[in-house]
Amino acid sequence: MLIGTILRNKGSNVTTVPPEASVRELLAKLAEDNIGAVVVSTDGATITGIVSERDVVRRLHDRGAAILDRPVSEIMTSEVRTAGPSDNVEELRKTMTTQRFRHMPVVEDGRLVGIVSIGDVVKSAIEELETEKASLVDYLHR
Repeated sequence: MLIGTILRNKGSNVTTVPPEASVRELLAKLAEDNIGAVVVSTDGATITGIVSERDVVRRLHDRGAAILDRPVSEIMTSEVRTAGPSDNVEELRKTMTTQRFRHMPVVEDGRLVGIVSIGDVVKSAIEELETEKASLVDYLHR
């Protein structure tokens, strides 16, 4: 299965925040959209960084509550690994598992076109297994 297939099923909407948004604003966006990470972008198409709930928790622990009023750019990951729509989901699963990523932006022709979570990847694996099982059951009943 390709990453583009996941995006077709879940949609390509990506929540972004500008680098100058406060961590407090980021938390409001995470809660409002019920998500675990956002892409940091000045224009919604290019990637400046990515920031997750985990980043916030770690910085709160390191720096205290004052971090809530600091810009997202201070806590984001700026070296962002990305995937393309034509990349294989199985390879993405391996990368996300070994590198401990929970969210991977999807980029095509240098533009942000979606984001895939580890939950999306697991869901696609389950769907593939269910399809395979149905095919085997059908084959056995012939």
